[in-house]
Amino acid sequence: MSLKSQRRMAAEILKIGTNRVWIDPERISDVESAISREEIRRLIKDKAIMKMPEKGISRARARIIHAKKTAGKRRGQGSRTGKDGARTPAKEAWIKRVRAQRKKLRELRDKHVITDTVYRKLYIMTKSGSFRSVADLDRYIEAHGLRRKR
Repeated sequence: MSLKSQRRMAAEILKIGTNRVWIDPERISDVESAISREEIRRLIKDKAIMKMPEKGISRARARIIHAKKTAGKRRGQGSRTGKDGARTPAKEAWIKRVRAQRKKLRELRDKHVITDTVYRKLYIMTKSGSFRSVADLDRYIEAHGLRRKR
């Protein structure tokens, strides 16, 4: 009761793969006796052999994951791929760092912790990338005794 050749012929006629050929279980004997392409075509017309719909790939799981990521989940250290510079461009990191340092310098100048001359010098140093962070800037000021004497 092998329907291998009938299934193959039907697949060629319907222009689909053999796995998508559906054979009516009620009419297996008719399909079994069909040995020519003409007979297979007649069975297709009689709906004893039919095309099964294509199976898609469900996006349900992808949608759930996307919703979670939108809510801020699944973004931890273990889920990250690529270098740090791929997630935050070097330029953005630079802007963030320099703005913080300049803000700190303005505060120190306005509170008269440093003189205008020192402010200018440190501002230029900040621009040239001398300090890695605000903390590094503070350390430099302390180490070089740049605070204004009261």
